[in-house]
Amino acid sequence: MMKMTLKSTGSELDYMGFNEKGHGIRLNGNGDGVSPMQSVLLAVAACSSIDVEIFLKKMRNDLTHIEVDVEGDRVEDQLPKVFTAIRLHYKLYGDIKDKSAQKAVDMAVKKYCSVSKMLEATVDVSYTYEIIAQ
Repeated sequence: MMKMTLKSTGSELDYMGFNEKGHGIRLNGNGDGVSPMQSVLLAVAACSSIDVEIFLKKMRNDLTHIEVDVEGDRVEDQLPKVFTAIRLHYKLYGDIKDKSAQKAVDMAVKKYCSVSKMLEATVDVSYTYEIIAQ
């Protein structure tokens, strides 16, 4: 079982979330920090990036760095303002074969990332990638 604890910081709409090891993340509802919805975008980017990194290393590609730009479209004319689409753009740095990159990102987003799998029933999750040789 996974467990997290959320505590208010004393500032309006400002919270700290902690895991069982005490690692924390600040979430904020007034624009002074990462919003809960922005954290969903980060979660899908981080979850899938972990998988991409693991897959590329198993395929014997020399990944030195990864960056992901992520955008989300939300329903704006009703509540709740849920995501309707999320687009991920992976920047893969290193000596990486295109075929390996395609396979790794596809498997991560469509099959192995728990966050994208949870979202796929109601959100169109898509991706692009580029390889930046180093």
